[in-house]
Amino acid sequence: MAPHDGCCAHDHDCDAENCGAMWCLHQYIDTDKVRALNEEVPGSCKDLFRSWEDRLDLTKCCSSEEDDPEIIIHVPFTCDVKLKSISVIGGSEGTSPSRLKVFLNRDDVDFTNAGDLPATQEWELVEDARGVMEYNTKFTKFQAVNTITMFFPECFLGDQTRLHFIGFKGEATKNQRDKIVNAVYEIKPLPEDTKTGGDQMMHKSVF
Repeated sequence: MAPHDGCCAHDHDCDAENCGAMWCLHQYIDTDKVRALNEEVPGSCKDLFRSWEDRLDLTKCCSSEEDDPEIIIHVPFTCDVKLKSISVIGGSEGTSPSRLKVFLNRDDVDFTNAGDLPATQEWELVEDARGVMEYNTKFTKFQAVNTITMFFPECFLGDQTRLHFIGFKGEATKNQRDKIVNAVYEIKPLPEDTKTGGDQMMHKSVF
């Protein structure tokens, strides 16, 4: 893999360009179900996913256990999303993660298999204290994401990885799906409007 494969730097003023509107997928994360393996403080991973405007709040931190830089974070969404790119703000003094592997739509990734499983995509990261780097996805593979599992196997220096922020750029498909379902309901009779079993089965098949 080429160094920094799939990453680019912002070349504009985020305030002027309203970057926050693009990095909006945190609001579709099922935060209560976010979990991590090998985090030093249980539950601290949930604080990593917040608005773009709050990305520089360094009081929010998730660290791996001391003497072990590996950390796995599992992130479920409340609806399918299309994921375009990822932003990672790590710690200072070499504690920022140096590599990232992601796995989509599976909940069985742990330390027994993360190193060997073929990742949906992986990147070599750079130390980025302000979130100006973004790691582009192979977008055709990230069209219907309901969970993303992130494996950070190492940091730049030392034996403890520290994270302050993870951002996702993309779009949610929830509203589009709702419109499709509503349109189907408009052209099919409701169960109370008919007594035929066939029509009732058609109505249920929407799901």
